[in-house]
Amino acid sequence: MMLKRGSGAAGDGFARILANTGWLLGGKGVGAILSLAYLAIVTRTLGVEDFGRFALVLSAANVIKALVSFDSWQIVVRYGQPHLARDDKAAGGDALNRVLRFCILIDLGSAVAGGLIAAAIILLMGDMLGIGPGMGWQVWLFCMVMMITIRSSPTGILRLFDRFDSAAVAETMIPVGRMIGAGLVLAIRPDMTGFLIAWAFAELLCAASYWWLAFRVGRGRIGSWRAGRALDARRENPGIVGFLTATNLQTSLSSIGQQVAVLIVGAFVGPTGAGLYRLANQLANSLTKISSLLSRSIFVELSRTSSHGRDALGALFQRTNRLALAAGGVIIVLIVTIGHPLLGLIAGREFLPAYPLLLMLGVAACIDLIGVSYRPLLMATDRAGLSLRITFVTTLLLLGLQSALLPLYSTKGAAMANIAASLAGFAMMGLASRRAMRA
Repeated sequence: MMLKRGSGAAGDGFARILANTGWLLGGKGVGAILSLAYLAIVTRTLGVEDFGRFALVLSAANVIKALVSFDSWQIVVRYGQPHLARDDKAAGGDALNRVLRFCILIDLGSAVAGGLIAAAIILLMGDMLGIGPGMGWQVWLFCMVMMITIRSSPTGILRLFDRFDSAAVAETMIPVGRMIGAGLVLAIRPDMTGFLIAWAFAELLCAASYWWLAFRVGRGRIGSWRAGRALDARRENPGIVGFLTATNLQTSLSSIGQQVAVLIVGAFVGPTGAGLYRLANQLANSLTKISSLLSRSIFVELSRTSSHGRDALGALFQRTNRLALAAGGVIIVLIVTIGHPLLGLIAGREFLPAYPLLLMLGVAACIDLIGVSYRPLLMATDRAGLSLRITFVTTLLLLGLQSALLPLYSTKGAAMANIAASLAGFAMMGLASRRAMRA
């Protein structure tokens, strides 16, 4: 059956993608404005070298979190939709609840594993991270806060019920919390420890908001918390463990590749170089945040539209590709035109040497943005394993090129490695997606 452009399942799905991405962008817009303010406070208070140490600690915590955490929200969306569609609403709600509890158990186990890994890293690599005497406990406690605030499960509930507006509200709690915390730290305790406390407070505030909103949205629709055992979800949802493993490894590889990059830069050129690289990377990612937002909305709709047949899925996929291409072009223009003055305005003149890094990392992020539909399509069409293998190759390429180019070109070499890895990932994901559509 042929579908008219903009009609039927594809048109409805694309409209929901735009609406949901709009809600996420609204929340991120607030976050982007606030992030410019609190980044200015942190960089001007700590200076280049101490900000570099702060960046290394944040990167180490994010590496651990990415390594142990699972994208369980994708499990809730992927396996929750069939349960919601069941004729027996009570039974479907109870089955959904078991999926949710299964994901919560996974998140709790991740937090425990992350705490152990953080302790080992602090003991073995404390000197490389610039952790001074007496700061080990503070950094470990910060890492533990990062672990216990894994909020993927409540995120899945909000996205399952198309409450991207509520998710946007919860997500703004991180920049709001950081802004409040940075202001208090500037007035009371302007040092690295104070900013770690502020960042931990923001994570706790965001997690609490997610859970409160998820319970409010899911009340009466997510079944009984005493209906069967959480581990029954494995039997009731064939393939859930394999899907969970593939999504975890894929997300971990993508995140670790970026965070480890900062650690590699720090190892080669020291905290100052790591601080410049981290700042440029953060600003580039802020300008291209639409990539991750689109990816979340696209996955939900592609999973839903896949049941309507290949024509509907193909029409939606093509429209999202055109949207991503337009967004990527606009953002590249923004980076070229306002990147340099924005960098000086936020961080000050001493951080202006980071502009070439901002330009190159921004180009790499825009390449990822243009191909933002590829991974959700592979996940929605049960090709999570193929997507994982491509991500693994891309991450190895990134880290290998960085190790090779850093000694030759310093931090610019690390940024060049990002562009090369993004191009390779774009080509491989694009080829795999076209084959998936033909199949």
